[in-house]
Amino acid sequence: MEEPIKKNNQINIELSEEVAQGVYSNLAVITHSSAEFVLDFVRIMPGIPKAKVKSRIILTPEHAKRLLGALKDNLAKYEAVHGKIKNTEGEGPNHMPMNFGGPTAQA
Repeated sequence: MEEPIKKNNQINIELSEEVAQGVYSNLAVITHSSAEFVLDFVRIMPGIPKAKVKSRIILTPEHAKRLLGALKDNLAKYEAVHGKIKNTEGEGPNHMPMNFGGPTAQA
């Protein structure tokens, strides 16, 4: 018996020039409800006390779990090629490095 012909499950994804530029973020704030996860991507700049959300992504819990799996997979592939990503000592999941790794200002 012949197998049924499978339909092509490809998705044509369009990337505009503006979106292709990307948005730089050095902080992500994640909140959730029973129905969704909200990822706010923020850019904090040295010497500027106020930071703005640059992008917000809203996901279902199922898509958030798929994103987590994809990030884990890609991090493992990255580290296999480039070596283990170093965690700065004293940093936990909620630690925000506010000195940006540069010299501290002195008056």
